[in-house]
Amino acid sequence: MYIMSFAFLLALIIPIFVYTLSYFLFLRSYNDRYKSSPFECGFDPYSNARIPFSTRFFLLAIIFIVFDIEVVLLMPSPLLIDLSMNTSFLMIFMMLMLILFIGLIHEWNEGSINWIY
Repeated sequence: MYIMSFAFLLALIIPIFVYTLSYFLFLRSYNDRYKSSPFECGFDPYSNARIPFSTRFFLLAIIFIVFDIEVVLLMPSPLLIDLSMNTSFLMIFMMLMLILFIGLIHEWNEGSINWIY
């Protein structure tokens, strides 16, 4: 019991210490125009280095990640169907595949999968 309470106390103290240390170190630094600009060998910056991020590309990346995770989760399904030989599992699997396929068709019709405008 003593070890668990010590571990819990240690798990609370270390993040609090790191947080307060970073807070006090942040107070010392100040925002400067030259610190936030890109370094170009001592010359004034040619252009703004912070270009806007395309939200369309971000949406496409999120859709890719979601479908990638779905594929990874569906990979062991044929093995599970073969081992269980249960019709209820097969029906649940087919319903899940139908929902994923309907989602893919919806995103295709919406145009969020297209790379080019």
